[in-house]
Amino acid sequence: MTGPGERAYVGVTDNAWAAFLHARPDLAEVNFWLPTPSASFKAIGRGDPFLFKTHYPANRLVGGGFLMEYRILTVSEAWRFFGEGNGVASVDALRDAIVRFRTRSANPVGPGEDPRIGCIILGGVFFADDEASLAAPSDFAGNIVRGKSYPRAAGSYVEDALWRLLESSGGLRMPGDAGLPTVIRGPVFREQPGLVQVRAGQRQFRAAVTVAYDRTCAVTGNRISAALEAAHIRPVAAAGQNRVDNGLLLRSDVHALYDAGYLGLDAGYRLQVSPRLRQDTGNGDWYYGRAGAELLVPERRADRPDPVALEWHMDEVFRRAA
Repeated sequence: MTGPGERAYVGVTDNAWAAFLHARPDLAEVNFWLPTPSASFKAIGRGDPFLFKTHYPANRLVGGGFLMEYRILTVSEAWRFFGEGNGVASVDALRDAIVRFRTRSANPVGPGEDPRIGCIILGGVFFADDEASLAAPSDFAGNIVRGKSYPRAAGSYVEDALWRLLESSGGLRMPGDAGLPTVIRGPVFREQPGLVQVRAGQRQFRAAVTVAYDRTCAVTGNRISAALEAAHIRPVAAAGQNRVDNGLLLRSDVHALYDAGYLGLDAGYRLQVSPRLRQDTGNGDWYYGRAGAELLVPERRADRPDPVALEWHMDEVFRRAA
């Protein structure tokens, strides 16, 4: 058994799936679906890299992402949760793709059936342009249908390919360094034609924070993914960076109160509740009951909340007594 960060996976992807997602860089999560689900996916661990290899004759490494989780879902559920992150434009297109793949299998899709599929859910997805794609590993046999895992050995072809693809796509810098926090490469803002500047790297930031916090709200312990949001401790508009140590995974209501200054976190990772919460809202008993509780923090020490950023939030945003 290998530990987190020790392996990478090269998965065989449909060329059209990769091209569809490459054209949609703002998707937060994507579903690398398996037409016939496996009971589990244990080739790599949560947060480990997953590279995309296109079919022959192209046979190129074109991008990748980082494993968030594996689920077995029906086609309709997969569409409801991930939409175009499934690599197709509609739920009908997704079902048609599954039907095509399973027509010659021992498990064809029946009329009117909402088939179950394997969903390898990836965050921090990145794609390189055609000229920056790389040759598939030389030992990746042509008869491999789904994919193959590789040790993340320093200097190995797959490890080098990961970093070259990330570099060319402006993607994530993930752990594997000497205790540095996870950072989203590239500018914090980008120009959008006809509009003001908008945040860049937000989907990668959300993915990296979600993985670092094990999909768990740092304050409440909530694990309902639809309710969880990646919060900046120091906002990008106030010179904050897209770094995991400047991030918190919070339930949506906690996020809103934290951004508004009704909640704070001290340098000991303890929850602080502003006396203004009751003054301004006439409520807040649940939050006061958790005052002083210790935050759930990432396993990697370098990705835990930066004390300097926490201090900035307490000084500049937290609402102290009137």
